[in-house]
Amino acid sequence: MYAIHINFPDQTLTFAAQELKRYLRMMMPQAGEILIDYDANAEGGFHLDLMQNLGLDVSDVEDTDLDDILYIDTDKNGGVIAGDNLRSVLLAVYEYLRQNGCRWLFPGPDGEFIPKREIVPVKLRHVASLRYRGWCNEGSMARSTMTEMIDFTPKVGMNVVMIQFRVPKIFYSRYYGSAPAAQDVTVDDVQQWSVECETEIVKRGLQLHAIGHGFTCEPFGIDSSEAWKEVDESVVPEHNRKYLAMMNGERKLFRNKPVNTNFCMSNAEARAMVADYIVKYAERHANADYIHVWLADSMNNHCECEECQKKTPSDFYMLLLNDIDDRLTSKGLNTRIVFISYVDSSWPPVTERIKNPKRFTLMLAPITRSYTSTLPEGKITSKTIPYKRNQNVMPKTLDDYLAYYADWKKTWGGKSLCYEYHFWKHQHYDPSCMALAERLYEDIKVYQSLDIDGLIQCSTQRSFFPHGFAYYLNSRAHFDASLSYEEIKEDYFSHAFGENYKEFIAYFEELKNTIEMGYMEGELGAEEDRFFYNPAYVERLERAAQLADKAKELVERNRRLPETVQNMSVSLVEHHADYLRELSRFLSLIAQGKTEEAAAIWESLKDEFKKREPYLFRYLDQWQNFRALAHILDNKRLPQ
Repeated sequence: MYAIHINFPDQTLTFAAQELKRYLRMMMPQAGEILIDYDANAEGGFHLDLMQNLGLDVSDVEDTDLDDILYIDTDKNGGVIAGDNLRSVLLAVYEYLRQNGCRWLFPGPDGEFIPKREIVPVKLRHVASLRYRGWCNEGSMARSTMTEMIDFTPKVGMNVVMIQFRVPKIFYSRYYGSAPAAQDVTVDDVQQWSVECETEIVKRGLQLHAIGHGFTCEPFGIDSSEAWKEVDESVVPEHNRKYLAMMNGERKLFRNKPVNTNFCMSNAEARAMVADYIVKYAERHANADYIHVWLADSMNNHCECEECQKKTPSDFYMLLLNDIDDRLTSKGLNTRIVFISYVDSSWPPVTERIKNPKRFTLMLAPITRSYTSTLPEGKITSKTIPYKRNQNVMPKTLDDYLAYYADWKKTWGGKSLCYEYHFWKHQHYDPSCMALAERLYEDIKVYQSLDIDGLIQCSTQRSFFPHGFAYYLNSRAHFDASLSYEEIKEDYFSHAFGENYKEFIAYFEELKNTIEMGYMEGELGAEEDRFFYNPAYVERLERAAQLADKAKELVERNRRLPETVQNMSVSLVEHHADYLRELSRFLSLIAQGKTEEAAAIWESLKDEFKKREPYLFRYLDQWQNFRALAHILDNKRLPQ
């Protein structure tokens, strides 16, 4: 009989032991009960512990709280599974199971590949290639999709979950407002569900990152729970209106959206109010490893008063961050802060600098970049242009963004990460999800070469349609940079589709080469202001509709596979074939300029897939998918 010994009491170690027990029992259902106890001196069995307690070397990482070392030394009866922090022990448990054949291909029990086999010895010491490996909530959210995604995160080697907004009501409202069992979501509901998520994150020892947008309006009594929804100007308390950014001579909400509204950053009283609000949040939320202090969303929306025009937004940003640091230091709080190079703060400060860089991490957020190319030859060739208040044109390529990042690095010598958008909307512009995977692999390599220590993906929790390869690749390439694209692809598809997996790869590759991501991104239009009008592309789109029939044939040849995850993967291909056929017809009509006929197919496609929500809700965020594509009817790119 196997036994698992926890060398000291802790909730993450206990959870790691329970997970080890659960999957070992599933792998060996005839092996009998597995004992879990707290006994560092027990002989035999598995021992879960910190590497430091075992006298193992951890000197090759900069910070054992943040950097993950996995240590495994086992035989067929047990052994040591350890890490340099509690989270790393859990990661080591999953890696041990992975080395024994387990795979997690998408969230939920149907995404698991658990072989029935005896365990084999594993000896491994691995330092995760990048420090930050995670995701941030986006799209439309259900309670179950959030908790299942949190559960999935360490299983694939990721270590960060970010909960965006103090009250992320808008994301839950998107789902529950249109779900089969629709309900009105309240602030109290969302606060309760957010605490549930935080509890699950902390239980796994994951890095909890919090907030982002909202700090430019909430300190002044303006609720941000509706985020980007337009609200009436009356929500602004009149005694605080003087703190809002002045544009065109008026201090008011920017386009009636609270989180898109900046404040008058030259106003020392206003900066103090924001700093005090953030410090109070930090005091109440000691479980947050990082608080993200971002400026307002949108661009060209900064204060135009005489005093604000004396410095750039990034210079005033540095003053605010130093104010926050002073207050946190005075209260003895070690809370880490992330600041962001995003829209107007893509331009670095001219004169001001952060005084205590140990507390801070810079985050690049290249939201307006193209996803059809990465950095050419791995070298930055673009040139920056000077900042011009509220008249800036945002960068369009990764090369452009990295030129501004290079300027930031002249003023910032601390750690950096990147907030990326591959799974925000761009997965919906690649029906094959293979071009996206290739781009993602290339991008991760580029970022790593520039000492950007990992990505947080601005990501819907349901990016697994028609398969989860791109998301799996994102996780594995972050965890182990030595893995090649082909190795990760072989690993994913062989487990997801069984012995005929190469046929599925061939199908998706053909689809990738038929509907190019560039067309779906609106970059191949035949006319300057009609991004999807392209009669010459119609033949490709009609060929894609025929590929749907090929997919159906492939599905029929692969019914009743040995593993649940494989049958689920095939089922997703079957649903996707129906989606692809109608999407291709829709795009073909758009490419010909037949908008009215296209609109009828568009409505029919949405209606049909609403009926499939009970089958697809774990894998496809339909709200986000159809929103991402809706602008195609107007032959316009989706506004940022």
